[in-house]
Amino acid sequence: DPQQLELATSGKRKLRRFVVIDEVVDELYGSKVREYFEENNVQHKILALPTTEETKSMDLVLNILQEVQNFSIDRRTEPIIAIGGGVCLDIVGLAASLYRRRTPYIRVPTTLLSYVDASVGAKNGVNFLQCKNKLGGYTPPVASFLDRSFIQSIPRRHISNGLGEILKMALMKHKGLFDLLKSHGKYLLDTKFQSCSGSADHGDAALQTTRIAIETMLEELAPNLWEDDLDRLVDFGHLISPELEMRVLPSLMHGEAVNVDMAFMTYVAHTRGLIGAEEKEQIIQCMRGLELPVWHGGCSWPLIKRALMERLKHSGGQPRMPLPTGLGVAEIFNDTSEETLERAYKLWVRD
Repeated sequence: DPQQLELATSGKRKLRRFVVIDEVVDELYGSKVREYFEENNVQHKILALPTTEETKSMDLVLNILQEVQNFSIDRRTEPIIAIGGGVCLDIVGLAASLYRRRTPYIRVPTTLLSYVDASVGAKNGVNFLQCKNKLGGYTPPVASFLDRSFIQSIPRRHISNGLGEILKMALMKHKGLFDLLKSHGKYLLDTKFQSCSGSADHGDAALQTTRIAIETMLEELAPNLWEDDLDRLVDFGHLISPELEMRVLPSLMHGEAVNVDMAFMTYVAHTRGLIGAEEKEQIIQCMRGLELPVWHGGCSWPLIKRALMERLKHSGGQPRMPLPTGLGVAEIFNDTSEETLERAYKLWVRD
């Protein structure tokens, strides 16, 4: 809106911003954020909060909304800014969508997982009754600002965690991305996804990997932003993992739980004859190279059956099971028998 733009840039009115930042990110970068707003003469309120799977609740959403009300933002010209990992972006997205029916918000992801996953798409939500993201909505941000320099300060395990979601897109849609992860996985972990000069062997693997992961994710999500079509390749790794992740909190991070699910489903694909033993082995070795768990004791046969029953309730009575049919290609199946699943499970546990 040219009039709003004129108002915002003319200096007739003081710029104001309400920011929610994860408390760990605030310790590392909070002073820079405050400095930036002060130098640009922006009146601001920065709310630092613990944003973890355990605190991801409506209570935290209501706390944020109380502060938003106290700050008194103009929802047409003053977007709420979320700076943090996926949980922070999810919580703030839900809070913004509820405040005055819809207030614009901006996502600034600070972990690898949120950079390639939570920054893309329209979904937001919180956990409810021990169920992952049971309350939420579809409200896309007005923008996502991507800056890989945040990733340099996160622990190695968190980078591996983000690689789980990148590997998901590689297995479902892009053999080239799979090859990049296989060849450069350790390098990406060692360099924390920073673009390093003088590493000709690796090119700019960090830029290539994140760009392809985001582009393939957008390609998959954009035509189906509101999930009207329940056949979604991006659900790979998300059939059993929601149940597993909530059951074993906090021992598995989101990308790790997703990878355990993907490892099991790789065995299902092999048991069904969709991929050969060599392809199965390549996938499992790539996961190990990315320092991701390929099995977890909490992922019992009863938990798998329960998770798949839950899946049927929310996917129109069909399992809609994405499975690899090769490296970088996949299809969705509704006819995997319990006997096949159990055989795959026994093989997986044995290995």
